[in-house]
Formats: sequence, C-alpha cells, structure tokens
Amino acid sequence: MLAEKLISDSLTSVKSAEKGKIALKAMDVYRVSHIPVVNGTKYLGLVSDKLIYDLNLLEVPIETHLDKLNTSHVHHNQHIFEIAILMYKLKLSVLAVLGPEHQYIGSITLYDLARRFAKLFSLEETGGVMILEMNINNYSLTEISRIVESCDIKILSSFTDRKHGTNIMDVILKLNNEDLSVLNEAFMRYDYNVKAVYLDQSEFGDLYKDRFDLFMKFMNI
Repeated sequence: MLAEKLISDSLTSVKSAEKGKIALKAMDVYRVSHIPVVNGTKYLGLVSDKLIYDLNLLEVPIETHLDKLNTSHVHHNQHIFEIAILMYKLKLSVLAVLGPEHQYIGSITLYDLARRFAKLFSLEETGGVMILEMNINNYSLTEISRIVESCDIKILSSFTDRKHGTNIMDVILKLNNEDLSVLNEAFMRYDYNVKAVYLDQSEFGDLYKDRFDLFMKFMNI
C-alpha cells in the first residue's frame, strides 16, 4: 500500500500567512499535534502545537518562522512501512505527501495509518483469534503454520508482542475459522501455551482496541 492511497480525505492544511492560533484550531478539530503549512501546491513544512507555544506564534503569522518548520515528508509512491517507520522515528501525528513534481497532494494522519494497518492485517475479517505465549527462542512461524493448517485452518495475519526485559513473547494469530477447539487441542499436544482464545465477535472490540493502543505505543505519539 502506497502513500497516495493513505491520504486523509478530511485533514486540511494552513497557509503560511495564517496565525498560529488558526493552526491550533485545525489541530484541535482533527485531533492531531501537527498541521501542514502550504502555499498553493508548495509544501513549506509541518507546524506543531509545541512550536507555536514555544515561539509564541498564537497571534503571529507562521511565515515569520518558516525556518523552524519540520520539512519531513514522503513521496506518493512510498510504502506504508516506510511511512510508519518515519512517523515513529520523528514522533509525527501527520506526514505530508508530495507528488511526482514535488507538489503537495495531501497528508497522512496517524489515525489513518492505524486504520489501514487494521485492514492490511485482516483484523476486520470474520474468524477467531488465538494468543500463544512462549519463549522467543522457541518461536517458529513455520511450525505454528504447519499446526494450524493441519487443522484445516488458515492464518490471516499474525503479530508478536515481546514482554519488555524478558524472553517471553505473545504470538497473536488471526484465523479464518471461529471454531478453534480442534486447533486449541492441537497446540496443547505440541506443548504450546494457549494464553487466550477469542471466538465471540463481541470480544474482538477490546482485543482490537488493545492492538490499536499497542500500535499507538509503538508509534510513540
């Protein structure tokens, strides 16, 4: 999935001649801490709420401090994983997207990115979820996949979540079947620790919220 497909259909930009308070109002509306500063199709950079307060720009045009803007951006053909890494490293809630002629074509928000990851990893697909707990040294996705497929079940997506400071990790499996009783027994036969099984769709809300919160924590915003 490329940057041009991730552009927010609602987030706006502000002009450099606008005062900092206008940018803050836009951030508040879209619940972000950065907003693109654009003149026409020329991208000037991102202004943050912190920068506005630090430089006391509430009643001052943003253009008076253009050299302080964060000029980070991605190009329209960059992959979603590149975008995620950049937003994580720079702690950005918004990232500008530039077209083939280096023109501003829109922005990606952290929320949009998280939502696309949810679709990318099949979180909304029908099926159950199983969580295995194990030592990281015993982790083998090949073996796990073999056990799952031996039960005529497919893995739609998988995540790993290592417990900080330990060698213990959770392996979260999104599966294409809601009846996981046979698979549960199979894992137990192979001495896997089945930490949790989610079969009821109503239970997925909290699990997905946990995964979203984990993603947000990973992005460190």
